[in-house]
Amino acid sequence: MLTDAPTSPPVAASPAPMAGRTDREALKLEKRLVRQVSQAIADFGLIADGDKVMVCVSGGKDSYGMLDVLRMLQQRNGHRFELIAVNLDQKQPGFPAEVLPGYLAELGLPFHIETRDTYSVVKQHVPEGKTMCSLCSRLRRGILYRVADELGCTKIALGHHRDDMLQTFFLNMFFGGKLKGMPPKVQSDRGDHVIVRPLAYVAETDLTRWAELREFPIIPCTLCGSQENLQRKQIGQMLRDWQQLYPGRIENMAVALRNLVPSHFMDPRHFDFQGLVANGVADADGDKAFDGEEFPQAIAMPFPR
Repeated sequence: MLTDAPTSPPVAASPAPMAGRTDREALKLEKRLVRQVSQAIADFGLIADGDKVMVCVSGGKDSYGMLDVLRMLQQRNGHRFELIAVNLDQKQPGFPAEVLPGYLAELGLPFHIETRDTYSVVKQHVPEGKTMCSLCSRLRRGILYRVADELGCTKIALGHHRDDMLQTFFLNMFFGGKLKGMPPKVQSDRGDHVIVRPLAYVAETDLTRWAELREFPIIPCTLCGSQENLQRKQIGQMLRDWQQLYPGRIENMAVALRNLVPSHFMDPRHFDFQGLVANGVADADGDKAFDGEEFPQAIAMPFPR
């Protein structure tokens, strides 16, 4: 179902009335979220004037938060881009199908609910106890690409945040043998869609707190959320443990994803080791290569806060 666009510009719903310290916390957090999403959009060219952005909303805290902040930015920049919220109802048992349409209708935002029974397909093809995410993700991706075409959307926005990106990096390194992350902007395999991640700079803890303050009607994922031994969950716990032991480590690692030095890896496809010869021109990192380690007192590329 596709609702008609509101006759007047939608107004961002305000957090429930709060007083004192909680109210100040909400305002401070809102400013940080808006600043970080704005910075990601500017740094990576995620959204341009005239774009029609399909905002994928699952009913989880991340996609609710992404939609919330994008609506604020849309209003502040004079509605120079369009938003349409899209949810894929995968017919999971017990899924409260009325929650998202009711919430989105109350916002006055155009939305579309796509209903496809991918749950039965996944359960039929994945043996009991095996991870369902891979097949579920492929099915979901194909459906969302088709819906984006039907709705005339130029960008597809997903709610992956900074911590998701770090988890993906370590998953690929530990289990895939690749130094590969989750980019903030990427083409689909066929090149006919552009996927953007506006929450690239946003911490999961901030999204969790924002969801609490905004009282979003959270819908848990009973398909993949019930699989307790997923490798991603293990990596996520590892990162949280590191952060607890060494505060600031997650921020440093996130900065590292934006501060690559190809000459100090071992991939000849990305650096010409064969052609490297002495030429009398100094390399800023040359002498430091003897040490093999470099721990500056301050991060050279601050992470947006």
